Parts: sequence; C-alpha cells; structure tokens
Amino acid sequence: MSSATQGARARARIEVTAAIKDEARRQLAAEGAAKLSLRAVARELGMVSSALYRYFPSRDDLLTALIIDAYDSLGERAETAHAAVADADPVRRWVAVCEGVRGWALANPHEYALIYGSPVPGYSAPQTTVPAASRVGLLLIAIVRDAQQGPGLAAPPLCAALRPEAERMAADLAPDLPPEAAVALVAAWAELYGLVGFELFGQFHRVVEDREPFFHHAATRLAHGVGLR
Repeated sequence: MSSATQGARARARIEVTAAIKDEARRQLAAEGAAKLSLRAVARELGMVSSALYRYFPSRDDLLTALIIDAYDSLGERAETAHAAVADADPVRRWVAVCEGVRGWALANPHEYALIYGSPVPGYSAPQTTVPAASRVGLLLIAIVRDAQQGPGLAAPPLCAALRPEAERMAADLAPDLPPEAAVALVAAWAELYGLVGFELFGQFHRVVEDREPFFHHAATRLAHGVGLR
C-alpha cells in the first residue's frame, strides 16, 4: 500500500471519528449522557452500527473519548487564561485560571455536565482520563508552588486530627508543598467547581444576580484561602 493511500485513509478516519464525536455531543445536549447510544449515533450519520464499532467498540469507549476531549478543552482554556497574566502576582494568576474554568463551563454546559455532573450509570472512567482531568489542578498547584518560592505562603494552620491525612495528600499531590497548602488546595479545587456548578445548574437563581463580580470575589477568596498573598 502506498504512503499516499495510507495518508488518505488516516485522514478519512480522523474525519469520521470527528463526525462521530460531534453527533455524540449533539445527543448529549439533547438526551444526556445516560441515553447516549452507538446505534443512534450511527443512524444519524447514515452508518451501519458495525462500521461505527470499528471506531468505538462500545458506548463506554465513546464516552471516554468525549470525556478526555472535554477535560483537554477545559485545560486548554484555563492554560490560555493563565498565559495572558503569567507575569502577574499569584492571586491574579489564580483568579484568571478560575475565570477561565467558569468561562469554558458557561460556553460548554453539556460537556461540563459530562465531566462534573451526575455520574453516568454503568460507566466508570478509566485511568486514561487522568492526565487530561489533571490539567487545571496541576496549573493551580504550580501557582501555589511559585508563590512558595517567591513571596511565600500563608496557608491556614491544621488541626492535629487532620495532619496525617494532610501529609498523605501532600505526598500524593505536591511533595514539595507543606501539608497545610495541600489541604487548602484540595478544598479550593472542590469549592471552585462547586461555584461553577451552582451557577451552571441553576442553584444561584434569585440568589446571585450579578454573577461575574460575585465569582471574581469568590475566586479571590479561594486564592487567599490557599495562602496566596
């Protein structure tokens, strides 16, 4: 087989794979992840199911691909937001990342729901999703690490009962950071997605009206909570 033929086949596979994912995302928006069906995707694309299985052997394989794409898209948005203020102080960098996460979620609500909404019945995300899922967290850790090496951290103290767990967290997530910072980072990470989820899924309705300045204020408090000066 010539290299030209191989190249054409590779391009065709990329195009078909992209079309399958696009249709699957449309179905996610219309029906939710729990109702995603390979047969329905194939039908909408005018493919026989057996042909689609050559690209994604199961619904779970397709879900995994969509989840990785969503995490990578979110991570890219956060990294782009951070790059725009890379020379700023740690608090500004932190807030920029948080605002990047919020902006992506508001623009991609169904993909956000896929990765941070209700678990899909019968689906368990494999380890292959971890690198993409870690991008935002690693970026926030890097900001705290830079602050520790520069102006310093003012992480809140730990109670004695939490110290063993805090030391385990630090060893797993950021061995070069103090346990106090590791605990604060995990809490802030959860609170960030809680803020975004509350806004996206309607919990702020008739509670928070002017949401952009509210989020900026909350993200700044998260920065202070992890010890950024």
